[in-house]
Amino acid sequence: MVRFFSLLVGFLSIQFALAQTQKIPFQPMDVFALEWATDPQISPDGTQVVYKRNGFDIMKDNANGNLWIVNADGSSHRKLTSREVSESQASWSPTGDRIVFSSTTDEGSEIYMYWTATGQIAKISQLEKSPSSLTWSPDGKWIAFTMFIAEKPPVVAKLPEKPKGAKWAEPARITDRLKHEADGSGYMAPGFTHVFIIPADGGTARQLTSDNYSHRGNLSFSPDGKEIYFSSNRIEDWEYRFRNSEVYKVNVATKQITALTSQDGPDHSPQVSPDGKTVAYLGFEDRVQDHQNTLLQLMNNDGSNKRIISSNFDNSVSDITWDASGKGLYFMYDEKGNSKIGYITTSGKITKLADNVGGTTIGRPYASGSYSVSQNGTLVYTQSRPEYPAELAVIQNKKEARLITNLNADVLAFRELGKTEEVWYKSTFDDRDIQGWIVKPPFYDPSKKYPLLVENHGGPILNYGDRFTAEIQLFAAAGYVVFYPNPRGSTSYGEEFGNLLKNNYPGQDYNDVMDGVDYLVEKGIVDNDRLYVTGGSAGGIMTTWMIGKNHRFKAAAVIKPVVNWISKTLVADNYYGYAEKRYEGQPWENFETYWKFSPISLVGNIETPTMVMVGMNDLRTPPSEAKQLYHALKLRKVETVLVEIPEAYHNIAQRPSNLISKVAHILAWFENYE
Repeated sequence: MVRFFSLLVGFLSIQFALAQTQKIPFQPMDVFALEWATDPQISPDGTQVVYKRNGFDIMKDNANGNLWIVNADGSSHRKLTSREVSESQASWSPTGDRIVFSSTTDEGSEIYMYWTATGQIAKISQLEKSPSSLTWSPDGKWIAFTMFIAEKPPVVAKLPEKPKGAKWAEPARITDRLKHEADGSGYMAPGFTHVFIIPADGGTARQLTSDNYSHRGNLSFSPDGKEIYFSSNRIEDWEYRFRNSEVYKVNVATKQITALTSQDGPDHSPQVSPDGKTVAYLGFEDRVQDHQNTLLQLMNNDGSNKRIISSNFDNSVSDITWDASGKGLYFMYDEKGNSKIGYITTSGKITKLADNVGGTTIGRPYASGSYSVSQNGTLVYTQSRPEYPAELAVIQNKKEARLITNLNADVLAFRELGKTEEVWYKSTFDDRDIQGWIVKPPFYDPSKKYPLLVENHGGPILNYGDRFTAEIQLFAAAGYVVFYPNPRGSTSYGEEFGNLLKNNYPGQDYNDVMDGVDYLVEKGIVDNDRLYVTGGSAGGIMTTWMIGKNHRFKAAAVIKPVVNWISKTLVADNYYGYAEKRYEGQPWENFETYWKFSPISLVGNIETPTMVMVGMNDLRTPPSEAKQLYHALKLRKVETVLVEIPEAYHNIAQRPSNLISKVAHILAWFENYE
């Protein structure tokens, strides 16, 4: 990967640090110099790791990444190929002699092969669309993958032919689908995703699945290579039973598809055991609530003898991988705001193997990350701490984790970051223990009282944790103590805690956040007369709710909020998913409840100067929501400003310049009310 700007920033940082004999706080332009590792894949013998090394392109204002390879002891760290295009989805062959990956071309994304002995690469496919879920057959002769196949849109009216050379308006866009758009990509072309197989030496891809159903997620071969296991929603009325999916297998030769599960709920992520007799998968029977733990389940390869092996584990299980012996599986989970890797035997005994997984979400400290494991049990994963985004860490022979990369030494070694500290306090509503974190300003002076900036997380069924966060570091560098809590409804504290918001959101999660504010004030850490609050998405909901409930904050920044559940529910890209799960019934069936929990219902109480920000292409919390709040505040003559980010979807900070702009606008607004 070309790192001219990163190296330039590093060089200038070093010169400045040497001249000043001290570090400086994290700077907005440092965002462009950050790098982070994703999707590490360890070789079968445990000696090498290939991974995607990501960074920001300052000229194109986006993230890009190439594949790199490093020995498991950290030596011989080098770029996998000489190509300067996007590369991803690396996967070692069963014998470790080749690496398959996907990469962009002028015509689109294709499948490539890399030979480890010679370093040669070759394109082995010629596909209509981008491939996903690249998976080796056990004998190394085939690559299975999924790919979208377009369908024709419906036709309502037949129009006359336009004259040759005429410049008529674009034809009407017509859809009859329940889900027809998606935040981040916009309008969804009609069609379905199917399973394919292609020779590992190159050739013609053969489609294995058919019919009008989509087949997504990971794929898993049987040991003899004759069957591929996958998940789909091949049921009657699948469009409206969208929370459901089942595990299937397809015969590679005959294309016969067999359903293996049938419970009403999301069964997915099948993984076949080394001996082929058992299939592990994830899912649960849907009880239609805000949060349910994802369970690890086993069944025979014909679908019989289903059993749950993680029922005594009160956290969701994800990213499962069989060990070489077939006696248990590796998996990921979140616990108290920290992502971990565990091992579970087929009888249900769990052992924690690693902490601090994550660091692949650069903006804010959400859960993320991935891992892989070799045949001899060597474990590689993306590790993050508040001091650095995702680096590669290796665990061998049950020893302590050891970092084998240091991607940001050229920048972060010369920055004084805000120190992150864990806090626990009691909820005044029901005496529950609530967890949060504070980030103190660089060069913190304990004799001073600092202004407090509350950062509410999104979801709300998600979690923040002790992970690197560029946005919060920039807030701290501006002189704020930043507080980010995990109130009730957050994940990683068990199913009951995560489901406390069912038919009650926002509810006592408001009390949990304010109790944290009071805790910090009582401890003398922050100045009660200088309180500020912000948050995005569900965090924007909470921020609006907070300033509607009290007048303690000097200023607020409401980012991409929902303020009216009635209008949002019927306009957003996920409009079909709220009834019964968030509130009982549809908005026209339960108008009073939907309105009761809409922050706009409190707008008559708001006196806090409020900035409202939204991406102009946001389909998840549409701009109409932000405008409702802004217009209401303007009518009430409350100090307010509307900031609209052009060409941005819900993830405003996806482009690094927008991340910087978002933080700069929030800080500038707050500075008006110091």
